[in-house]
Amino acid sequence: MSILREYPPHLRRSSFAAFSVGRIFAMVRRYVYLLRGSWPRILELAYWPTMQVVMFGFLTQFLAETSNYYAQAFGVLLSAVLLWDILFRGQLGVTMSFLEEMWSRNLGHLFVSPLRPHEMIVALMTISFFRTLIGIIPATILAVLFFGFSVYSLGFPLIGFFFNLIVMGWAIGLVMSGVVLRYGLGAESLAWVAVFAVAPISGIYYPIGVLPEWLQSVAFFIPASHVFEGMRAILVNGEYRADLMINAILINVVYLSIGSAAFFSFFRTARNRGLLLNLGE
Repeated sequence: MSILREYPPHLRRSSFAAFSVGRIFAMVRRYVYLLRGSWPRILELAYWPTMQVVMFGFLTQFLAETSNYYAQAFGVLLSAVLLWDILFRGQLGVTMSFLEEMWSRNLGHLFVSPLRPHEMIVALMTISFFRTLIGIIPATILAVLFFGFSVYSLGFPLIGFFFNLIVMGWAIGLVMSGVVLRYGLGAESLAWVAVFAVAPISGIYYPIGVLPEWLQSVAFFIPASHVFEGMRAILVNGEYRADLMINAILINVVYLSIGSAAFFSFFRTARNRGLLLNLGE
């Protein structure tokens, strides 16, 4: 029997509710050391958001001169790019940190220790939060320097947009991490493409109203669609839509619950089958 199939007796006696901030901090510290010791990792975090801001910034300038819609609110596309990257970076921050543990074949060592799955989830979400900030903040500064537009002009709703998008990214990242844990590194490509499956119905660059009616019904259950509709309402109409914010929060509660439950389920199956020590393709 694998030593990972059951926790040691002193851990089995502890309730699942037991929670160690110290163990979470230790995991976050480990991921910080990985980032700090590799400047290419840090550069990569800021590279793609910056390139997208520059590219779409010039596109926005062009559209502002030729389109009445975008002329109403310069920065709609720039804001969409930056907010979309929060979702993407949030998901990638979870899955990349988890995949690094699998690539280094370190999961077995981690879970022989007292580390619990729910503590690892909190650690993954925490490091994802910091990775996202590292990637986004330089891009927002360049948007001001190059194009005179600040996404912070969205005001306090920007905080709600940020957390709704990153929580949705966490939920997707947890599901994908669980899938890779259960089915091996052969499934890791899913971690890179999963979030793009919801992009067409999230209304990133266009209103949800342009979608077919049946897709609009599907888009209602995507938190990101409410965020991007709320962003356009502020920039184009000067109106804050509290209903959209509340919808996004409520749906995200469900998403994060499902994502966590899926990760726990995949983890339990992997542990019972001894897969934590056999991480192959």
